[in-house]
Amino acid sequence: MTQLKKDATGRLATIGDLLGSAFAGLAVGTAVLLVFEAVMALTGLGEFGESNGWLVLILPVWLFIEEFRAEGFGGHRIVVGALAAGFGVAVGMTIAGGVAEVAPPLVSGGTGAVTGTVVYCLLWFYGLRSLNHRSD
Repeated sequence: MTQLKKDATGRLATIGDLLGSAFAGLAVGTAVLLVFEAVMALTGLGEFGESNGWLVLILPVWLFIEEFRAEGFGGHRIVVGALAAGFGVAVGMTIAGGVAEVAPPLVSGGTGAVTGTVVYCLLWFYGLRSLNHRSD
């Protein structure tokens, strides 16, 4: 198992580490949500696939909060975090809305969650590096 690389501030040092950690969180969230869905369907408390797929974001959001905290104080982290979150949610909801026409909430929400996570990771990582590089 490889060790995640962190920079001097405690943030993940590479985009691969950030995306990999986020995808690992999405995978765990998906597994837990699928088990929950199966239990609900088997007990007759609901149909399989009717839970909101956005629930898989719990661990990636936790990762993003820890990355935000590790960045330290400064307006740049607020600007980049707000833009990354805004664009991530907007793109994720757009994709989820399109998929919702043909898929249950579990799939459409999950698709939006994955898309939003990728957008957030890319904007957060490269946005911070760009602003930090300009301030040097």
